[in-house]
Amino acid sequence: MRTVLVTGTGGAGRTTVAAATALAAAQEGRRTLLLTTDRDATPEALLGLPTPRPATAPADRRPPWNPPVEVAPGLWAARIAADDWFRGELATLQERGRGALDMLGATPLDPEELTGLPGMEAFAVLRALRAAHDAEPDTAGAAAGWDVLVVDMPPAPDTIAVLALPEQLRRYLRRLLPAERQAARALRPMLAQLAGVPMPAQKLYETAERWERELAGVQDLIESEATTVRLVVDPGPLADRALRTARAGLALYGCRVEAVVANRLLPTGTADPWLAALSGRQQAALKELHGQWAPDVPVRELPHLGGDPGEADGPAGAPRPGGPAAGLAALAGPAGAPEPRPDRPAAEPWTVEDHLADEGVLVWRLPLPGADRDSLGLVRRGDELIVTVGPFHRVLPLPSALRRCTVSGAGLRDGHLHVRFTPDPELWPKSV
Repeated sequence: MRTVLVTGTGGAGRTTVAAATALAAAQEGRRTLLLTTDRDATPEALLGLPTPRPATAPADRRPPWNPPVEVAPGLWAARIAADDWFRGELATLQERGRGALDMLGATPLDPEELTGLPGMEAFAVLRALRAAHDAEPDTAGAAAGWDVLVVDMPPAPDTIAVLALPEQLRRYLRRLLPAERQAARALRPMLAQLAGVPMPAQKLYETAERWERELAGVQDLIESEATTVRLVVDPGPLADRALRTARAGLALYGCRVEAVVANRLLPTGTADPWLAALSGRQQAALKELHGQWAPDVPVRELPHLGGDPGEADGPAGAPRPGGPAAGLAALAGPAGAPEPRPDRPAAEPWTVEDHLADEGVLVWRLPLPGADRDSLGLVRRGDELIVTVGPFHRVLPLPSALRRCTVSGAGLRDGHLHVRFTPDPELWPKSV
């Protein structure tokens, strides 16, 4: 399944671009699902969606979204219902642990008194991504499943945090519950007696294994070549810095940006001096965008709709089919197959260059377009390198050759971070 994640700067019109992208894919004849995290009525106004239907399936057997509604030929749309999903998950957890709760004398929480907690939306988005890819045709709302998934994501900083979550949680699990310790499960009763403390129950490791499989599945989906990001921006000087930070953060986690969408462009050549000044500033920012991203990443231009998305534009005041987003679909462009990119991070992160003969060092080359020296940070911790770019940081396991080296320097050149490693004489293999 082709997956397009639409994010960008705050208030730039991500939902509009996501709807237009999904429509463009459906118009090409591909069965498309649009998922949105938007809590207000913007998606309905853009696409002519009816009021979302309440979920009727049992909480433990339904995906974390409202039932998809077919809004155009080949296009289904649904909202990720983070609060409903959280309530269902917690109610299911209570039911499974009812025996233990009864033994403790605890009073279960009623579903009506449960509310979503901060941060639950991130988990709901990840669960929705996995559910959309794993959905059976009869639960997908389409007779033959979907070919394209378009997700209207939160603003860029929150999206990057969501995309980083599976790798971070897997690392925590490996540190807290190392898989190799499960091999000693037969010895746990004896070890518990010797240590005088209870050993972790097998159930805990089984739960950790299940979480590991689910997180690995979501991470594989995020890192897949079939998954790309569209960055939406309302061109202007204030958005430039935010877009640079987002670009560097996405690159840090190996997320492929397939297009930058300059949204809400005002008409040029107007005689109104006030509107002409606004348009001039937009055009100057647009030129900067093209200079920063092209030709590697295309910059698509979308005009201002001229009003709120919910304003009627059809005969007699009725919304036209597909809503206002229909007029932007061709300009937004469909979600085509991503072309291979040489700088796309692979499973073995980035490239180690051998400069031993000339300079006596190995260089780890990390593509970080958009980063600047003031926002970069590096910390070597054992066999890991912690890379910080602005508000984002990632813990990278060192390739085997670099683990026998010491960090001797680093530099940022042409959007690439070059980390220099000098072989440690005590650890480096000696020639015979």
